[in-house]
Amino acid sequence: MIIKQFKDVPLAHFSYAVISDGKMALIDPGRNPKPYYLLAESEKATIVAVFETHPHADFVSSHLQIHRETGAVIYASALFGADYEHQAFDEGDTVTLGSLVFKALNTPGHSPDSITIIAQKGEKTVLFTGDTLFIGDVGRPDLRESVGNKAVKRIELARAMYKTLQTKFSDLPDNALIYPAHGAGSLCGKNMSSDSSSTLGAERIGNWAFKVQTEEEFVEEILKDQPFIPSYFGFNVDLNKMGPEKPKKDDYTFRLSVKQLDKETVVIDTRDAKAYKKGHLPNSINIMARGNDDKFETWLGSIVKPNEPFYLVVPSVGKVNDVFERTSKIGYENQLKGIVSLNSDVSESSAEFNLQDFKSNQDKYTIVDVRNESEVAHGKIFKDAIAIPLYELRDRVGEIPSDKPIAVHCAGGYRSAAGSSILEQKNQTVFDISDAVEEFK
Repeated sequence: MIIKQFKDVPLAHFSYAVISDGKMALIDPGRNPKPYYLLAESEKATIVAVFETHPHADFVSSHLQIHRETGAVIYASALFGADYEHQAFDEGDTVTLGSLVFKALNTPGHSPDSITIIAQKGEKTVLFTGDTLFIGDVGRPDLRESVGNKAVKRIELARAMYKTLQTKFSDLPDNALIYPAHGAGSLCGKNMSSDSSSTLGAERIGNWAFKVQTEEEFVEEILKDQPFIPSYFGFNVDLNKMGPEKPKKDDYTFRLSVKQLDKETVVIDTRDAKAYKKGHLPNSINIMARGNDDKFETWLGSIVKPNEPFYLVVPSVGKVNDVFERTSKIGYENQLKGIVSLNSDVSESSAEFNLQDFKSNQDKYTIVDVRNESEVAHGKIFKDAIAIPLYELRDRVGEIPSDKPIAVHCAGGYRSAAGSSILEQKNQTVFDISDAVEEFK
């Protein structure tokens, strides 16, 4: 048995290829199937199965595309209510792959239709736990109250997760390997380890969810301090249930050296903040996509609503494919009106932040804190700051007074670049404190 783990860094998403006797199964594949195809080619393996542990909220899966391009059978719980061609895979069902046997465990909690996939060969047991069991944590139960085949309240799912942890893994050995669908940095849980795998024995000792506790204690803990839910999460659940089509790269226009665009449509400028501030288009929001450390996908899907049209600005032609692929990972490619690079003679620029003046005259500024609620709860950086999380800022601009210049901050500078660009659209003086916030911590 060969197991290959793939990591999508910006989304902290893990997917897997399992190979046995020249046959390959994929588990929770990301939007771009090319890495899996390259592995199959190099290993001279045939992709025959795709397992989906649940309809994902934070990314779009390529399960339907892989099925159409390879003939692989898609296996998913009957509880999904999947609209695409698939084989039901629930507790009691098995699939043989070479010398491997895959079994399903129904493990509700993160979602009502979650499954854990068990791969066994002789004495070796491997668990692909999806968003049920993470390293150091379990999946959040508050994402399916209004979307998916079955809307379920968070408390009901929290109780289901408690039962799952109490009963579903009891007969499995301590040396069973655990491979989750996410790691630290994902919004599908709150306290995940940076480790990419573990054993069931280690989790029984170190994971809070396995400790002896009442159902009420467990429910209180799992629901406490969960991160925000981006706008696109419900959209992705429904898209993955329907079966997403292959991204069509020819459906958008590319224009070089643009001076202006439709002023009624939001423009997402993916360039570095310094370049953005020197010159940008009206109605622009600066969501940087410089590399994998920038969580572009998450913030695009948090700030731009599903089905809302938008343009993308790239720093160069060489970034077009990369930015399109990152956009398609959350299923937003169909609302993309075009990708452009900018002419040097664009109309808008941002005010330059004067750190010394700010230090001496903080009372002359309205300070806006765009960090998340949980961050603010641990302490404000500026005691009089107005706290509005970035993902709500477009809808709450009217709450910010306009009698003073505005200074925007986050924890390090990435979100404040986006936040200040949103507030600039009010046509008043807005400053981005950016990484200078470090001097006030």
